[in-house]
Amino acid sequence: MQTTFQTPVQPNVSTRDAAARRPRITRALAAVAVAALALSLAACAPSQRGDVYQYGQGMRAQTVEMGVVESVRYVQLAAPNTGVGTVGGAALGGIAGAQIGGSGAANAAGAIAGAIVGGLVGNAVENNANQRNGVEVTVRLDSGRTIAVPQENAGENFRPGDRVRVLSDGYTTRVAF
Repeated sequence: MQTTFQTPVQPNVSTRDAAARRPRITRALAAVAVAALALSLAACAPSQRGDVYQYGQGMRAQTVEMGVVESVRYVQLAAPNTGVGTVGGAALGGIAGAQIGGSGAANAAGAIAGAIVGGLVGNAVENNANQRNGVEVTVRLDSGRTIAVPQENAGENFRPGDRVRVLSDGYTTRVAF
């Protein structure tokens, strides 16, 4: 009787490593998708420029008053916080935090800590992305009233003494030359 010895076949190391990396790659792609969504939604904040009308403002009558610019002050305009930055940051932080540690408990703790930190960072990123440079134009109307209108800085260089139009539809007021 002849005995044959067979060497056990070991799995290809590169195949095993690729299989282990696959969930991380999928998570990384999901993280990139969430970040792209957050940035694209942050860009959807409505404009507050004096020369931009929202679609619903078309074909709606506006009152026009004339006046003289009293002062111009540079301000920051912040769009409402949508929560997309917080949610996106929490998702990314949770995914990244789950990669920490070798046991299930360590991964869970890392995911929770990552989600909290990621949510805070994502919220700050959204707030900064939504801020726009603006001007607060104080106008003395021909009627004698004085009003201040904050709007996005569209490059209209208002100066004290400029003759301007103040347009209002009851909801939105803007200053224009």
